[in-house]
Parts: sequence; structure tokens; C-alpha cells
Amino acid sequence: MGEFTDKAKAAANDIAGKTKEAIGEATDNRKLEAEGEAQQAKAKAQKAKGTVKGALGDNI
Repeated sequence: MGEFTDKAKAAANDIAGKTKEAIGEATDNRKLEAEGEAQQAKAKAQKAKGTVKGALGDNI
């Protein structure tokens, strides 16, 4: 996977995570809220991975 793919997946996970977190807060569902927070953390890691691949030319 290249830089763009990792960053696109990160964006999708970030949006999904924020949505889950917001729904969890609105419905007082702490489990769903935590899932959203975890998904956002995953998105940050994917974005960082994409940035590293971009800096190294996808050769890692």
C-alpha cells in the first residue's frame, strides 16, 4: 500500500470513529464511544504510516 492508500484509510477511519464517538455520547453508550476513540487512534497511526511511506518513497 502506498502513501495515498494509507492516508485515505486513515481519513475513513477518522470519520467513522468520530461518528461512533458522537453517537455513543448522544445515546450514553460508553462502549460505542470508546470504539470511536479507538478507531480515531487507529486513524492517526495509519496517517503517520502514510507520511513515513511518502518520505521514504513507499519503499518500506
